[in-house]
Amino acid sequence: MEQKRPYRIAVIPGDGIGPEVVREGLKVLEAACQAEGVRYEAVTFDLGGERYLRTGETLPDSVLDELHQFDAIYFGAVGHPDVPPGVLERGILLRLRFALDLFVNLRPVRLFPGVPTPLRDKTPDDIDFVVVRENTEDVYALDGTAFRQGTEDEVALQPAIYTRRGTERVIRYAFDLARRRAAERGKPAKVTLVDKANVMTVGHGLWRRVFAEVAADFPEVETEALYVDAAAMEFVLHPERFQVVVTTNLFGDILTDLGAAIQGGIGIAPSGNIHPERTSLFEPVHGSAPTIAGKGLACPLAAILTAALMMEHLGELKVARRIENAVVAALQTGKIRSLEAGKMGLTTQQVGDLVAQHL
Repeated sequence: MEQKRPYRIAVIPGDGIGPEVVREGLKVLEAACQAEGVRYEAVTFDLGGERYLRTGETLPDSVLDELHQFDAIYFGAVGHPDVPPGVLERGILLRLRFALDLFVNLRPVRLFPGVPTPLRDKTPDDIDFVVVRENTEDVYALDGTAFRQGTEDEVALQPAIYTRRGTERVIRYAFDLARRRAAERGKPAKVTLVDKANVMTVGHGLWRRVFAEVAADFPEVETEALYVDAAAMEFVLHPERFQVVVTTNLFGDILTDLGAAIQGGIGIAPSGNIHPERTSLFEPVHGSAPTIAGKGLACPLAAILTAALMMEHLGELKVARRIENAVVAALQTGKIRSLEAGKMGLTTQQVGDLVAQHL
């Protein structure tokens, strides 16, 4: 059978520890793809703090046009101590999200064997779900307005926007994902909506109505709806109740960091910014951590698992599962003493080598 063309992957190492963890992710990805006979071509782009300081550019239009031609973007981190906060995040990450219409922020929450969780008596069987966060609307889509700043009469307005189209497409993605996960795992499918419809009756009332409408197209999928405060408690008390969680941009931003904490920390938390029919972007959730950059102290497991998530999105499930299984095997050796930077017992490169050896 004729082999399909290689995947084209744009690599943006970014700032701080980004280049270090991306290097290990690519090392593992290359070995896993070779083992499964999958080909890809990687092209590296110079975007981040150093480029901004040299040229004043964050994401030039010409580079953005070029990125549209790739199958996926593998991203490290942005954030530079000499660049004001928000410049790189808005100029690169948020611009990519909106320009590529990456309406899904996908955050797996999975406790791997051998990784400690702060939740007493919870095991990997209890913590294995995914959060589907709407990624292009809510308070992130509009600029706020302030009046009489600096006075006792100051007024700050921070509006949120929800559209039927934006709400429906992310909810439908969550149901499709639940059905696929259930088929792969041999378990019943379930989707949990998280909102605050009892208070935000207009915007989140729209979410409730659309959720019910989409659920009618998936009669085999169990559904439930939780208010965000109750969901936060359940993440801690009963994480085993969740399979696929779908929620708004703001609530998803908060809940996914809670999810990272219960799965062992941001050192092992991957994410994807996804449009099912366009170039999508994949990044570890940790920041650039400039104070430890270049010292070999950063945990690369989040970046390695991000590579697995990217390949799963591209339909290469065997590559993705091979990488995930290698991470499990590496953790079970006991050689990685901690996922916290500087406490791993191994260098960044040595962790990458260890995972690659178990492919």
